[in-house]
Amino acid sequence: MQLLERDPTGEFRLTKRLPNDKIPEIPPYAILSHTWGEEEVLFGDLAGGMAKNKAGYAKIQFCGEQAEHDGLRYFWVDTCCIDKSDAGELQHALNSMFQWYRNAAKCYVYLADVSTCKRDADGNSRWKFAFQGCRWFTRGWTLQELIAPTTVEFFSQEGTCLGDKQSLGQHICNATGIPLGALQSNALSDFSIEERMSWVKNRTTTRKEDKAYSLFGIFDVCMPILYGEGEDRAFKRLHEEISKDGRYLANLHATDPRLDKKRIEEAKGGLLVNAYRWVLDSPDFRRWHDRSESRLLWIKGDPGKGKTMLLCGIINELEQTMDAEGRCRNLAYFFCQATDARINNATAVLRGLIYLLARQQPRLLSHVRKYIDAGKSLSDANAWVALSEILWEMLEDPNLKTTYLFVDALDECIVDLPKLLEFAVRISSDRVKWLLTSRNEITIERKLRSEDKRTRLSLELKENAMQVSHAVDMYIDDKLSGLEPLQDGALLEDGALLKDRVRDILRDKANGTFLWVALVVQELSKEDVESWHVLQIVKEVPPGLYGMYGRMLDKIKRHERDSELCRHILSTATVVYRPLYLAELGALSGLPEQIIKSTENVKKIVAKCGSFLTVRDNQIYLVHQSATDFLLNTHTQQGLRDSSKWVFPLGIEDVHHNIVLRSLIAMSAVLRRDMYGLKAPGFLINKVQTPSPDPLASAQYSCVFWVDHLHDSTSNEDAPRRNTLDAVQTFVEQKYLYWLEALSLLRAIPEGVIAITQLNGLLVSLQLIKLVFDAYRFTLAYGWVVKQAPLQAYVSALVFAPASSLVKAKFRAEEPGWISTKPAVDGGDWNACLQTLEGHSDPVQSVAFSPDGQRLASGSFDKTIKIWDPASGQCLQTLEGHSDPVRSVAFSPDGQRLASGSEDQTIKIWDPASGQCLQTLEGHSSPVLSVAFSPDGQRLASGSFDKTIKIWDPASGQCLQTLEGHYSSVQSLFSHDNPERYVYSLGKDQTWIICNGRNLIWLPPEYRPSCSAVQGRMVSIGCTSGRVFTVGFSCDI
Repeated sequence: MQLLERDPTGEFRLTKRLPNDKIPEIPPYAILSHTWGEEEVLFGDLAGGMAKNKAGYAKIQFCGEQAEHDGLRYFWVDTCCIDKSDAGELQHALNSMFQWYRNAAKCYVYLADVSTCKRDADGNSRWKFAFQGCRWFTRGWTLQELIAPTTVEFFSQEGTCLGDKQSLGQHICNATGIPLGALQSNALSDFSIEERMSWVKNRTTTRKEDKAYSLFGIFDVCMPILYGEGEDRAFKRLHEEISKDGRYLANLHATDPRLDKKRIEEAKGGLLVNAYRWVLDSPDFRRWHDRSESRLLWIKGDPGKGKTMLLCGIINELEQTMDAEGRCRNLAYFFCQATDARINNATAVLRGLIYLLARQQPRLLSHVRKYIDAGKSLSDANAWVALSEILWEMLEDPNLKTTYLFVDALDECIVDLPKLLEFAVRISSDRVKWLLTSRNEITIERKLRSEDKRTRLSLELKENAMQVSHAVDMYIDDKLSGLEPLQDGALLEDGALLKDRVRDILRDKANGTFLWVALVVQELSKEDVESWHVLQIVKEVPPGLYGMYGRMLDKIKRHERDSELCRHILSTATVVYRPLYLAELGALSGLPEQIIKSTENVKKIVAKCGSFLTVRDNQIYLVHQSATDFLLNTHTQQGLRDSSKWVFPLGIEDVHHNIVLRSLIAMSAVLRRDMYGLKAPGFLINKVQTPSPDPLASAQYSCVFWVDHLHDSTSNEDAPRRNTLDAVQTFVEQKYLYWLEALSLLRAIPEGVIAITQLNGLLVSLQLIKLVFDAYRFTLAYGWVVKQAPLQAYVSALVFAPASSLVKAKFRAEEPGWISTKPAVDGGDWNACLQTLEGHSDPVQSVAFSPDGQRLASGSFDKTIKIWDPASGQCLQTLEGHSDPVRSVAFSPDGQRLASGSEDQTIKIWDPASGQCLQTLEGHSSPVLSVAFSPDGQRLASGSFDKTIKIWDPASGQCLQTLEGHYSSVQSLFSHDNPERYVYSLGKDQTWIICNGRNLIWLPPEYRPSCSAVQGRMVSIGCTSGRVFTVGFSCDI
């Protein structure tokens, strides 16, 4: 962008072009919004000295003088700061306009048709009437010029200030129909697409297409400017771009952290302001909040001390402040829960934080787009790597606003917690502040040791414990004030109020534990509790959380009729990998048929499980992680009897075993062809809408997790029980293909691939092993297309599967009858090709396995290197940087580096985990055709079309030697330290795969390689089509 600079004499001149993506290099500036007149000053007029001769110069002069009055030396006016004769500059300007207004220190709106001099008959100024009807409010471009800036001031034609966006908010709302919330907070993501579209409906623009283009900033999209395309086509393209962003966001989160926060607050009976406000004035919190160098606050305390509600309260307070300040900061948060596999891992934490950041500052979504558009997966085994890079880039983005990142219950992040802690302490940006909560755990303590940048707030320290105890006392008062049995002012024999005596006993026993109080009050709130019961109950309840849990369990055991039903529900709810819905719980816990017919009946049994369980939106949650610890007997509390002996009388493995059998029954009852009525065989998954009622409702959990329960139903030495294996075999034979369709509908094909792989390792029956292995190959071969179009399980998968496929034979009746001539397929078993990896747009020139065989790299004429997971077929990374085709790739012996040689005459060394280019080695005068590491990884050799070999130090990038003597190009280098007895390779004419010189497999012409790589018994072949094939051998021949 270019700004206008006002010098001390009052003259204006254009600055040099400033980098739009580097805010620190752009000085504070004001910006003018106005309606165009007939004699506007254009870019060429300033350069040609004609500006002062035009009527529009007065507006520029007004803007410059007002900016100087506000202490601003620079300002921007659209008429003369954009060279509209330069199509590229105009394109860039229209796509950046919203950001330019957003970043302005002040926005002045000059209203040429509003005067403060006009008076009515009584002598009163009529400007307010003219203000609401002025032409500026009818412009299309007014939308972003009004919404984007934090400060907008309105001026009459005389230059008199009429007010700002806040003081005139209601008048602006009446004139534009834009809600006050959008005008004041800029949280546009809180408004639906339809509502934001409606804001431009009755507006006018000089060019029809501008009606759509003026919405770029409102939806934070970038599009090519195509004047002449017409309004309809411009809006069509705009809708397509918006829908892309929706898909990017959908890739990010398993649950919405905002809904998790709402659920938690509702489950705990709402937030009590006086119970958390103390922390806002504590020295530790103030140090973290006020000092820029203090970047991390860790709040730690024992179970039930109110850490989560403390965090919720801080979030609410900050959000109120941010709304008042015009949303000039970001706030993202995440709540971990150990009992829910969707939110108990570090990868899920990053997803949630990225999701909220992208919603609050949509421009940051570009970092997500870059990864997804490059073909990188955010849901495979390497999701942590991709997501950590995305979040890192977001937090280092020069346009990032001051950002707060909150993570609750670190101790319940049971997968990859060390990675998450390491990530948090590594962030060095002074615009990012972390607030973390957890129990007192030594592993977290070690990572978050106090230093200048890190602060801890312990709820057990004397001064804080007193504040917590006082907050609990207020919490008790609040809860007792709404307790029905205490509302009649009952007196005790000694004349004391019953309510006061109950309050005193609770305060004495609470020991600063909110959860303990909540559980007691929940018992007092039951319908059968009368006022004369209350005092007895509070005297009987033991102090301490685990003592309270023991009392609750004893009461359940005394249920004469339903204790066994409660035991089934508690045992099931404790071991599942995510909270179950009522329909799922009924099916998996073994309740009688009469009960599970109605979710209301299931809810009644859940209500009899003491206060261990809560129901929110028909989903069942354990009340707290400490309740899970109690039921599993994994807590560290001394002197408590083993509660798990009653909940799991035959052991936890037995509960898992029962869940497997019930899952197979539940799935078999509902799985069938085309469960969602898609009909069209090519119906794409991104257009599928879940029907109501959902036929998969009772089996969703089972479809995803039944193999996990099978795995956990056995000890290390044992195989699954015979009756379980029989049930598994029946299910695979009769329902496997329908299960594959269901996984696609549930967006869980990757989980299905993992499940069938895991299942294969649990089996002992040869017949079942063959069947499951065939199902595994079937899924590997066709899972990718079923993932895109669910009904292709019955079309492409069945048609092209080998004739000997057991799955194909079992489901032959499902083959499409509308294909009259089917292609000839291999009559034998599955061929040796495990995977076909697609993603390159041009021929593949080189492939190489990592030393551990866990990664495969491919270099292509499309100038990229792709790194693959050869087991799942997922593309993990796409490395871009070469300006010409990539001719060779090679991993270092430790697998930590990847070298690539290119026709651009350079060698690049990459970090294959992060995708970062570590070194670019220059020295060859012609294309680099081959690269190879030495066995110790200390040297790198490169062969080139320039007839030389160069030896490099890959650490420093220094060329150590240049070997000359070849009379032609050096096509291949080889460095190998392989002690294995059997060596697989490609024959000289590339038509056979050979082992120790013996021909093994002849390759048809379409399988002939342009390059290859070997790792153990795996041979990877890159073809000129751009595909990569992998052939694996189960034994040496």
